Amino acid sequence: MNKPLNKGSSPANTVDTAFRRFSIAPMLDWTDRHCRTFHRKLTQHAVLYTEMITTGAIIYGRGDYLHFGQHEQPVALQLGGSDPAALALCAKQADERGYQEINLNVGCPSDRVQNGRFGACLMAEPNLVAQCVAAMKEQTNMPVTVKTRIGIDDQDSYEFLCALIDACIAVDCNDFIIHARKAWLSGLSPKENRDIPPLDYERVYQLKKDYPQTHISINGGVKTIEQSLAHLQFIDGVMMGREAYANPYLLTQVDSAIYGDASTPVLSRHQAVRAMYDYFEAEMTGGASFWHVARHMLGIFQGVPGGRAFRRHLSENGHKKDADISVMEQALGFVAE
Repeated sequence: MNKPLNKGSSPANTVDTAFRRFSIAPMLDWTDRHCRTFHRKLTQHAVLYTEMITTGAIIYGRGDYLHFGQHEQPVALQLGGSDPAALALCAKQADERGYQEINLNVGCPSDRVQNGRFGACLMAEPNLVAQCVAAMKEQTNMPVTVKTRIGIDDQDSYEFLCALIDACIAVDCNDFIIHARKAWLSGLSPKENRDIPPLDYERVYQLKKDYPQTHISINGGVKTIEQSLAHLQFIDGVMMGREAYANPYLLTQVDSAIYGDASTPVLSRHQAVRAMYDYFEAEMTGGASFWHVARHMLGIFQGVPGGRAFRRHLSENGHKKDADISVMEQALGFVAE
């Protein structure tokens, strides 16, 4: 294994990113503001990410794609795009809105994303990624980070990954989230790309050794707090994806186990659900449906007796036009408090 050309930035360029020891991955159709509001009831410290939002949606789309509630903080915006000027404009708007971080997606392998020339295919264009990062950094003082895979298709050498890291460091980007799998841009679906390419945690650990002044977070296959703590012996941060969504109650362990903060009250599962009732009322008054919010809460009783009945009742009745908090209360009745 050859050593990278650039072994990290100088300490003067290092950003204090200790607050990002644990984060919840950006997940399309999942980590919307309703989901983030629920997750924030369970952990006060974990960094929450938006779904990937394209520059085209922000600049030309109808609606406010950058909206979030201050109660969700700290929140990071993940952007999809490859036009430096468009990304710079979106970064400026994000800065004005108060996000804590801007993250560039260099990891999504879907056909739609590839057709837009962004996501994982950008790994093959490290200089363009650097131009995009530099353009965004000119518009904000907040951290600009890059989320990437360890390789694409047959371009999966360590040197290939380091070329991207070096290009970003050259424009003063020192913060990376590494999904420890390569992506196949053809032949595998996005879902298959989350499971089939093998995980290579050691490559991410090596990256931290070779670039000690960078902040490296690891992503991919993390399912428990214990696994997170094991990773943190070697790198700076852990990003958890699907497990945090499917089994959200594990997030109640984050503040004490990951951040050493035992002062945050740990809500019971029932308390966490009912803590959302004021939010339900506010959102439904504003036009949102009950299901828009409730669907993100299906996993709260994962592994608990009565949890399946809770999910079934919520799924069967939460879609109805007249569904309201009474449906949630009925669902809670299936699980002993």
